[in-house]
Amino acid sequence: MRALPSDEVLEKIADVLKALADPTRLRILHVLQDGELCVSDILGHVGGSQANVSKHLSVLKRAGLVGCHREGLNVFYHISDDGVFAICRNVCDSLQIRLDRERETLAEARSRMDTGTGSPD
Repeated sequence: MRALPSDEVLEKIADVLKALADPTRLRILHVLQDGELCVSDILGHVGGSQANVSKHLSVLKRAGLVGCHREGLNVFYHISDDGVFAICRNVCDSLQIRLDRERETLAEARSRMDTGTGSPD
């Protein structure tokens, strides 16, 4: 049997996955993929209130996915872990595989219905 990661490692993984488990936070990450932006610019892309976007940025920062620096009155955020996009790509690939399987299953069922070779229920 494979050895389990330590509780500390599993907790850190769970923290990152929890941070990714929100559509607004995913939008923010994808907006920041092209470079750093201040909160008002991020807000312009993802919508919502400044307080809400700031709260989401705080969650992403605690998870180590974004970093920030201050310039005058503005706080600029940037991606601090590009690996987050590999996670998103893997999830999208997995979803695509599942959708392709479902599409194949539906196409086969439809074909059987059209030819009358399906089994009656």
